[in-house]
Amino acid sequence: MATFTNFLSKPPSSLATFPKINNPLCFPRSFIPFVTKPKALTKKLETNRTHFITKAAAASGTAKKVESDERVQRVHSIEEFDEALRMAKNKLVVVEYAASHSYHSSKIYPFMVDLSRTCNDVEFLLVMGDESEKTRELCERERIEQVPHFSFYKSMEKIHEEEGIGPDVLMGDVLYYGDNHSAVVQLHSREDVEKLIADHKVDQKLIVLDVGLKHCGPCVKVYPTVVKLSKQMVDTVVFARMNGDENDSCMAFLKDMNVVEVPTFLFIRDGDICGRYVGSGKGELIGEILRYQGVRVT
Repeated sequence: MATFTNFLSKPPSSLATFPKINNPLCFPRSFIPFVTKPKALTKKLETNRTHFITKAAAASGTAKKVESDERVQRVHSIEEFDEALRMAKNKLVVVEYAASHSYHSSKIYPFMVDLSRTCNDVEFLLVMGDESEKTRELCERERIEQVPHFSFYKSMEKIHEEEGIGPDVLMGDVLYYGDNHSAVVQLHSREDVEKLIADHKVDQKLIVLDVGLKHCGPCVKVYPTVVKLSKQMVDTVVFARMNGDENDSCMAFLKDMNVVEVPTFLFIRDGDICGRYVGSGKGELIGEILRYQGVRVT
């Protein structure tokens, strides 16, 4: 769990300090010295780059489609990168930084392609760091030293990054930072919370409010479970989410609710908080939800 009081007293100075998710499917990282290379070497790397794309496409069974209609956009310079972020506006943008000689980059790429097909409200970019001097300059500006490296942007702001991750973590990150269409209600202020409570006083549904922070590893890890439960329990439970560090209103709400660690799940019924669960354990969370629904758990 992440301690909320520590976050308040000393905000992290860079994204590198945020907690990472330990996942057994994580890929090892490859060190990429993104420095100026001789022209001949650059030419050789460009040839290898073509091999990487073909190999990644073959792994996902779409070798012919990668060059034409995949939603993963290749960017080749700082100018193209910045323009892609501008065009995305407030959508989530997922960027994979890869290299032609990196085996693990080629293995994770097909999973990003699959995500691009199903997440229509998320933009996906691919940067081959060793493609040219221009892509090396981009990686140097973004301080990318090892691949595969994933960065997540919204409104041209980097909100999260991961290195050496596997498919499960990548999917969880995309879901956590880009969820706009699941049954989980997204709350952005105290007023949103009050309205949600008022809306469900009549039907007396249990409200499960997932309180977290933007850069909290355990919050990201448990969120796919929250989304799944929101679909399975749609008739009896309302699931909602709030990130305390989104704005001052959210921060004040968390302080008033005495939230000191995240993720914290608040259970609300008939306008009152009837309990809470602090942690990211899937089984424990399900057990607590059933308990507050009046189901005896043995």
